[in-house]
Amino acid sequence: MKPLSSAIRRGFLASCKPDVQRYWLLLAAGATWSVVGLVLAGLACYWLSQSAWPWNAAAALAGFACGVLVYRVGFGPIARRNVARIAAQRDQVCVFAFQAWRSYLLIVVMMALGWVLRHSRLPLLYLAIIYLTIGTALALASSLYYDQS
Repeated sequence: MKPLSSAIRRGFLASCKPDVQRYWLLLAAGATWSVVGLVLAGLACYWLSQSAWPWNAAAALAGFACGVLVYRVGFGPIARRNVARIAAQRDQVCVFAFQAWRSYLLIVVMMALGWVLRHSRLPLLYLAIIYLTIGTALALASSLYYDQS
């Protein structure tokens, strides 16, 4: 059996690439950030509901306040760069292009850190603050994708 020529291989790989319009890419990115943020915040709220008053209220306030700060200095600028990068692309874009390729490494690191934290001996009250911080920041930053879609 002869090996495929590089032109045929490139054509085959190009036909397998899942292209979407930029509009759908922005919408998918916003939905992904929203869902992940809301799941993390929901999990944090569940943990906080198991804590005693006023500790749960103080932890919720701390998590939300830190989340706004992380949005302003961290996830907001990342989302703005992603939106600008997507806007500069052609009309049909690979569905995985809603993040820069190096950002996928950051996602893997954050998921691993979440797993480590979840399986640590850290009290749920502190873990809830961390999860609410990240969840709030992601949910707020997701609005930047919806503004442009």
